[in-house]
Formats: sequence, structure tokens, C-alpha cells
Amino acid sequence: MGRGARGRRAATTAALLAATVTAALAAGCTNGGGTTDDGRGSAQESEQETSPSATGRSVLAVKIDNARAARPHTGVDAADVVYVEQVEGGLSRLMAVYATRVPETVGPVRSARESDLELLRQFDRPTLAFSGAQKKLLPLIDKAPLEAETPGSSPDAFFRGSGRPAPYNLFLRAERLVPEAPGQAALTTGFRYGSAPAGGTATDSQTVRYPAARFTFTWSDARDRWLVGMDGAPATTADGKRMAAATVVVQYVKVRESAFRDFLGNNTPYTETVGSGKAKVLRDGRAYDVNWKRGDAADGTAFTTGDGTPVNFAKGQVWVVYAKAS
Repeated sequence: MGRGARGRRAATTAALLAATVTAALAAGCTNGGGTTDDGRGSAQESEQETSPSATGRSVLAVKIDNARAARPHTGVDAADVVYVEQVEGGLSRLMAVYATRVPETVGPVRSARESDLELLRQFDRPTLAFSGAQKKLLPLIDKAPLEAETPGSSPDAFFRGSGRPAPYNLFLRAERLVPEAPGQAALTTGFRYGSAPAGGTATDSQTVRYPAARFTFTWSDARDRWLVGMDGAPATTADGKRMAAATVVVQYVKVRESAFRDFLGNNTPYTETVGSGKAKVLRDGRAYDVNWKRGDAADGTAFTTGDGTPVNFAKGQVWVVYAKAS
């Protein structure tokens, strides 16, 4: 299921278009704070020794809503990497990437963005689970080197939870798409893990602001982790656990307008993850000012100190927060 051939997805494109538009009319696809996004959701250690091609498996990436009404999240704590991007109205959305663990449930699942296609090129044919996408974006997703999975293509892998209104109640039964975790080798991100670099500045917390969203990462000696806060409140999972990261990367990138808009006319920001620039790496209670470089969409991202020395991350979950470069 979920790992079906590319031809099957092409054959279901017409059905997906119809299903996603119908669901958009029914659910309204409205984000928190009264902003409507472009989703057409339907009911529907550092060095890699083995390539995903050799194992035949790749990562599972899930687009997760991050409006206030979508919280608390389920399954995000099991992700190896959590990417944070800006979307319409200055709000934020998450992409959780799973390689070493596949949780039972993930969500709430929401729609894909054009930026996701570039970001996911670093993985070998990843499975992307999402609720739908803007009509004009669907053909680009279908052509991308990934396995696109929606409620329309894999209805038994998604379900509507109780206690929340649509569209904040769509969840993924992850093991029905990826029955077995692909393993560490599938994380072709370019990240390195090991001892901390020299230097750095002792740091208690770091805040990243979007026009209508805010993330704060606070160091906990007791947890040996950065505790995650969202919009001024502690970020927890559905079972009450505090979200925490071993390493946080605030990556300064170009954020420009894309060719897509939601049906209210709001432009969808495009986050450019290929290129180079500055970043701040948080680990072990210290902050490091570093450089990042990703030469091609098929490459991972390299993080280095000023003299070109590779920067190691702490072992554990990594959060990458894309912030607009000044």
C-alpha cells in the first residue's frame, strides 16, 4: 500500500482532484486565526554506509498542521527531523521525517506546498503523506521523484479523529504506508553527529518569529534537550509529553513569493533550501554561528564553522526552523 508504483498515482490524479475539491468545499480548509490556506484536504551517526537505493526503502515525510486548533500533535516526537516552514498569512507548518521509528499515528495531516518538493529531493524517493494540495500544484507533485500518498490514494491509511472539527482531525496510520522503518541510512540530509564544535555561546533560549507564529527553544539541563514552545505556550504531544529537541538549527534562507495563491488570494511563500547562507546551531546549551550550503536539490545540507570545519549535531531529534534571511 503506500509504496505503490508511480503509474498508479498518475492513474488516480483525476479522482484525487475531484475528491480534494469536494472536501475543500465541505471543510473550508481554514487555518487558525481566520486565515485560509491553499489546502484542498479530502476525506481522503552522520555518515551513511548504505544507500536507501540498496535497502529499497526511504523515509516517510508527513505534512503536519501547526495552527493553534491543530495542537497538540501526535507522533511528532518520534520523528528524526522536524522541519518548520512559513505558510500563508505568516503562519507555520511542520514536516516530520521518519527513518529510525515509524509511529502508530501521526497528525493532524494537512496540505503540501511547492517548497516541499525541493526539500524532499535530498531523499531517495521518499513517501510524502499529505491531505491534498492546490489544484495547480498537484501535477508538479505527480512528476516529483517521490511517492505521494493522500486519503484519496490510500484511504485506509488515513482517518478522521473525534473531538476536533475538520480540517484539524485528519490523522495517518503511518505503518500502513511504511510498514518498516527504513533506518538511519535513509536520512540523506548531510547532517553529522558527534562531539560539539569548539566555542559557541552559552544560551538559555532562542526565539524565532514569523509574522503570525513564534517558536521558542529553552535549554533544559535536566532533560539535556531544548524544550519546544509555540506561540508562547509549551508544545506538547497528545499524550502530554513535552516536545524536545537534541539539536535546533535556525537556518536563514530566502523566502519569496511562489506562483501559487490560496483562494483568498494570499500568496504561498516559497522557502529556498538550495543555496548557502548563515545558520545558528543550538546544542548542549550553547549556540554556534555557522554557515550552511546545499549545492543541489539532490544534496543534503552541510553546516560548517567559519574555517570550514563540519559542525556535528547532538544525537537525537533535530528541528530545522527556516527563518527569512535579512
